[in-house]
Amino acid sequence: MMKKISSNASVRLIISVLMVIFTTIVIFGLHIENSMARDPNAFNRLMKPPSKRNPPPPEDGIHDPANDGTHVLQSPKEQFGELPKGTSGNYVDWVQALEKNDIAPRYDVVDESVKPIVMDLNIVREVKGSMPDVVYPHKQHTEWLDCSNCHPAIFIPQKGANQISMAAIILGEKCGVCHGKVAFPVADCRRCHSKSKGSSSTATAGKPKADTP
Repeated sequence: MMKKISSNASVRLIISVLMVIFTTIVIFGLHIENSMARDPNAFNRLMKPPSKRNPPPPEDGIHDPANDGTHVLQSPKEQFGELPKGTSGNYVDWVQALEKNDIAPRYDVVDESVKPIVMDLNIVREVKGSMPDVVYPHKQHTEWLDCSNCHPAIFIPQKGANQISMAAIILGEKCGVCHGKVAFPVADCRRCHSKSKGSSSTATAGKPKADTP
C-alpha cells in the first residue's frame, strides 16, 4: 500500500513539474515575442546572420532615421573593420581592443581626465549539474563601468544575496540587463561558464587600482 501511494505521489510530482516547465516555455515565448515587437533593444538582438550584422545607424532599429544627425554617424562596419574580431554579438572583441589601446573610452562624460578605478577580483559562482562554474571578472567590467552601474540596484554586493538563473538573464534581468543588449549575448556558454568543477578557489583578488584603457 505504501509503495502504491509513493508511486502515485511520484507520478503527480512528475506531472506537476512538466506542467510548470510547459507553462514557463509558453510564457517565455510570449514575453520574447512581445519584447521583440515593442523594444528594439530586446534580448539577444545582436544574434543575427552575417548579412544583417552591424547595419548603419538609420537601419539599426535603435537610432531615429528621421533625425538628420543619425545619417552623419559612421557605419559600424567601417568603424569595426580594424578592431580585434570576436565570436558573437557585433563580432568585436572589445576587451582585447581595450587591452591593445585600440579604443580609449571616456570614463567620465564631463571630465576626460578621470580614470577608472579597476577592481581586479574574480567571483566564481558555483552552478548545479555538469556545466562548468561561472567566473565573473570584475576587472574587465570596471575598466568600462562604475560600481554604481550594477550595485546595489542589479546585484546586492553580499555573498548569497543574489538569486541568478538563466531564465532571469534571458528575460533581461541580472546579467541580462546588459548582455544581449549592449554586451555580448549568452549564446556562447563557455564565455561565462569557464571554470571546471573541482578547480581551486572560489575567488581571486587583487588590489583595486587606477588604470588607463
